[in-house]
Amino acid sequence: MPDKAKELNTTVELINNKLHFNGTAGNNTPVSIDYFPPLGDDLGYTSLELLLLSLSSCVGSAVITFLRKMNKEITGFKIISKGIRKEEHPTGFKSITLNILITAPDTSSDDMDKVIQLTEDKYCPVWSMLKGNVELFINYQIVF
Repeated sequence: MPDKAKELNTTVELINNKLHFNGTAGNNTPVSIDYFPPLGDDLGYTSLELLLLSLSSCVGSAVITFLRKMNKEITGFKIISKGIRKEEHPTGFKSITLNILITAPDTSSDDMDKVIQLTEDKYCPVWSMLKGNVELFINYQIVF
């Protein structure tokens, strides 16, 4: 069995006569992936929506891990993401904005700036892969 830290494996399988796929990784619940009509039936996430989710969960995991290592109390955490697509093909993202809403009574703006910088520089592989190709903006609001 491969080491998940070094090698990841997934499968996508077409399940209709358009562009609806089921995607799986390991024994996890399948993810429904589709495209907008007329090419697809809008029965699942688009590939770019999954990319936004991947980036958001990667950033969120790193930020929360660092804040917890700083012994910060986190009672709520949410990231709302928005990707703006290019007009020309390939119509990938030209910019992505992540808006972090964190409930953490003992976390300061300096703490957030520090952990976001660490996340960007060293600890979020999804961000690393997007760097240089997509403008990435991160905003946060701390609720006490």
